[in-house]
Amino acid sequence: MGGESRGERRTGLLNGFAAYGMWGLVPLFWPLLKPAGAVEILAHRMVWSLVFVAVALLVVRRWAWAGELLRQPRRLALVAVAAGVITVNWGVYIWSVNSGHVVEASLGYFINPLVTIAMGVLILKERLRPAQWLAVGVGFAAVVVLTVGYGRPPWISLCLAFSFATYGLVKKKVNLGGIESLAAETAIQFLPALGYLLWLTEHGDSTFSTGGAGHAALLASTGVVTALPLVCFGAAAIRVPLSTLGLLQYLAPVFQFLLGILYFHEAMPPERWAGFALVWLALTLLTWNALRTARRAARALAARTGTAAPADAVVRQPEGVTSNPEAEPAS
Repeated sequence: MGGESRGERRTGLLNGFAAYGMWGLVPLFWPLLKPAGAVEILAHRMVWSLVFVAVALLVVRRWAWAGELLRQPRRLALVAVAAGVITVNWGVYIWSVNSGHVVEASLGYFINPLVTIAMGVLILKERLRPAQWLAVGVGFAAVVVLTVGYGRPPWISLCLAFSFATYGLVKKKVNLGGIESLAAETAIQFLPALGYLLWLTEHGDSTFSTGGAGHAALLASTGVVTALPLVCFGAAAIRVPLSTLGLLQYLAPVFQFLLGILYFHEAMPPERWAGFALVWLALTLLTWNALRTARRAARALAARTGTAAPADAVVRQPEGVTSNPEAEPAS
């Protein structure tokens, strides 16, 4: 049993690395779709994602949730809100990558945990521990420093962080699995996206029909690029502790940041380094506080049950390190 458990954890870790690795390397993919514009790419992503997940759900015969969802107008309305928010997130991310703002986009996913905590306080009336307050304060200082450095607020980062935090909040209320949720959201997006693509084709502006077979295949593969990391993430989420997923989530923005600096050669003047350093300090505080809380909870559980706490025991989702299994990274 111990070997089987270790094997399951190893499989989960490999899937976690695969999921966040793919999300982290996706900035290499979007430029391949030029000369398609961001809106056309976004529309194709919506259409082909639905095709991909619909086929996947047909294969595994998981459709019971759809009937239940249609009988619950409130949950269906929340799915529509989630679809709208993730549309904004996807669109801004694709545009930012193809416009040379990969580093600023990565910042959005670095500060997302801080925004999630702030929303928890403001909307859910959650109470923060001192270390969390300190992390939020340092994060706010980072935004101020970056605003001075950019000569404007880092609106791309803030838009990505707030849209994704809102998406996670709504998805938590909906309580659907990752693949099912993506299917429901893209079903709502499908008709407007398909209508836009048909309109482009009618006006002769569709690169799908004029860019050749290779370009069309790349646009169609946006569905795979969207759904495949989610499948790996789902396999990881059921096999590894949430605290581990919370740490793995930083792989994606780290990869994106490194790509922006080393591959796309984006500028990083000293004031931007200072702002990013403050963000990383805030995340270090959050991670340290979350892991300490998780260990205390595991020890308390062990004391109540009279058993030794396993090294990876997690009683609940550590606050401040939000892996958010129901809200896949939106890159």
